[in-house]
Amino acid sequence: MKFNFLVLGVVSIVVFGFVTKSERTFAEKEYKLVWSDEFSVDGVPDEKNWSYETGFVRNHEKQWYQKENAYCKNGFLIIEAKKEHKVNPNFISKNHPDWTKKRDSIKVTSSCLITRDKHSWQYGRFEMRAKIPVAKGMWPAFWTLGVKGNWPENGEIDIMEYYRGKILANVAWKSDKKDTQWDSTSHLLSDFKKVNWANEFHVWRMDWDANSINLYVDNQLLNETSVTGTMQGKNHKVFPFKQPHYLLLNLAVGGDQGGSFSRASFPSKYVVDYVRVYQKK
Repeated sequence: MKFNFLVLGVVSIVVFGFVTKSERTFAEKEYKLVWSDEFSVDGVPDEKNWSYETGFVRNHEKQWYQKENAYCKNGFLIIEAKKEHKVNPNFISKNHPDWTKKRDSIKVTSSCLITRDKHSWQYGRFEMRAKIPVAKGMWPAFWTLGVKGNWPENGEIDIMEYYRGKILANVAWKSDKKDTQWDSTSHLLSDFKKVNWANEFHVWRMDWDANSINLYVDNQLLNETSVTGTMQGKNHKVFPFKQPHYLLLNLAVGGDQGGSFSRASFPSKYVVDYVRVYQKK
């Protein structure tokens, strides 16, 4: 998820690469599972793993985040965006300079689950199997933020981000330049050469170590970022990708990147089968 700041996009050209069965077997022997949520118990997501953002948070998005829109059912986590009219409890004035306080009402609700202050990891393999919503205006994401520093100093990794017909894989950080630095790739859904691709489950993965951050979907390499390349600034106080990161799972609506939506977009459901973190043995 991109924050509401000026950004400088560094666009990489990526040729989809496939990982062979033998390579996957080798990787499975190399890693051990250190944390997971399989969402196997119906009801509220496990409070030992997740907390929630509340309110209007970032990017001028339309949804009001609340925990009620996230629930487990039949072995899946469901994050649901829906039309819901409420009074904005933080409203002050329609002329207020803070956009979160100038909206008098809430018209869309959704959820953002985070592991901050509960779980974080430095390096490893991060995986999510999920079916993402692609209705007009939907903006689902599976991403990480560093535990130290303010954005973008702490570093951001978008393992999965979708909006306006595109799958994105991004890494963002602060450098000595004025604007936030981005290593970002974008792929149209049509690039995946399957008519029903968006209606199926897919596995998003990050392999991250001290040298590189590699982002995949279904073993197709989408983006590769050099960790060393993010540490070129002279004024670094935090090295964003040499520190633990926590996870975020959210379904945003509209805003700076999500674009317009219609009544037909609701309800939309982001359905997650599992989230797993592996580290090298």
